[in-house]
Amino acid sequence: MPKPTILYVMSKTISASLRDKFVQFVWQHVWLLISLYIMTLGIAFCVRSYLGSSVISSVPLAFSIAGGDGLVPPLTIGEYTNIMNILLVFAQIAVLRRRFEPVQLFQLLIGFLFGALIDLNMWLTSPFEFNTLTYQIMAQALGCTILAFGISMEVRCGSVTMPGEGIQVAVCRVTGMPFAKVKITIDCILVALAVVSGYIFWGAWQWNIVGPGTLFAMFYVGWMVKQFSRRLAWFDRVLGYRPGFRRYVYGLARFLHIRD
Repeated sequence: MPKPTILYVMSKTISASLRDKFVQFVWQHVWLLISLYIMTLGIAFCVRSYLGSSVISSVPLAFSIAGGDGLVPPLTIGEYTNIMNILLVFAQIAVLRRRFEPVQLFQLLIGFLFGALIDLNMWLTSPFEFNTLTYQIMAQALGCTILAFGISMEVRCGSVTMPGEGIQVAVCRVTGMPFAKVKITIDCILVALAVVSGYIFWGAWQWNIVGPGTLFAMFYVGWMVKQFSRRLAWFDRVLGYRPGFRRYVYGLARFLHIRD
């Protein structure tokens, strides 16, 4: 029996390496999708509390409600979130110019999934009604906690950033400002835009869009992300665990190959 050549061994090694990278990529993005779902579930509860939405959804919520009143095109929160994410990616291109990496355009895909999941979770949470202040506070606290947990997972997935995070990173790279300071500044700008939208559309501050819950979310979510991040070693192990999933993917690939 002839011995395998060096080129044959190298080709097999490279092929196995590519398969491992493919499986790792798929596994990583499966968990990214789960993380986005958890984040948007938290956002939905914040919106349902009527104490003020989370920062990232404040402007889309204002336009979505205005759409229901016939003041702007009647789109959902998720659809207006998609529009905002597109604008944020264009803002990154304007800020970074030649330093903008084309791979970051995948933020548009992540942003689209994010918007679609917001609409899904708004529909799933539609039966919930928080009619008393106590229940509204509980809904806001629950939503912010869920949102923080999802963010903690999303950051660990190590994929392309969300457009909201991407613009913060872009500004940091250009100005050299600390990330925390840039984040607070951009969050304040988004909240201010939501407040201004309320005055433009209805002539008054809309507390269900930007309220005490929004201010609570600005500080509580960041603090909870730090708390969760210290306790997510188990999630790192989940991201690194692929044997069973590898067999499933390879088995599916072989099945499709045989059918062809």
